[in-house]
Amino acid sequence: MKQTMKNYPRLLKRYREEIIPQIQKDFDIKNLMAVPRLEKIVVNMGVGEAINDIKILEGAMNDMATITGQKPVIRRARKAISNFKLREGIPVGCKVTLRQAKMYEFLDRLVNFCLPRIRDFNGVSRKSFDQQGNYTLGIVDQAIFPEIDVGRIQRTQGMDICFVFNHGPREHTERVLTLLGMPFEKA
Repeated sequence: MKQTMKNYPRLLKRYREEIIPQIQKDFDIKNLMAVPRLEKIVVNMGVGEAINDIKILEGAMNDMATITGQKPVIRRARKAISNFKLREGIPVGCKVTLRQAKMYEFLDRLVNFCLPRIRDFNGVSRKSFDQQGNYTLGIVDQAIFPEIDVGRIQRTQGMDICFVFNHGPREHTERVLTLLGMPFEKA
């Protein structure tokens, strides 16, 4: 899908015009392609209660579709665990993978509208980076998203949001997320 100036996400424009040159200057990167780039954002909801009632999973899928603007994929159990009354193939969650324009629009909404709505919010943890420089953020309640009507929530549901980068050490990807507006807690 070709992006026109009319539907070009402002965060993507800012990334290309301001953040890439800043990262090149900060870390003395000569090649433009060596700058870490956000490839995708994966939003995952584990719904363990769906084992007993499939309507809970349907409600979670509707909320996720409203939040992300994309239809979620059902995730099924890969193996049976008798202690949890879980059989192989039973739906246990859902996920959405956002790329390109939708990814930057979701990140913009998350950083500017949703995270500041969390009560007593002091920033997100800097400890959630993995070896490849990807960052994972956990959210306890889906009600922080303005798209969700709080009055019709049947059950509060948390989610994991994973920011996947193409490459780069942790310091580079952390700097990119900081410049994109991610509110990290003070060290």
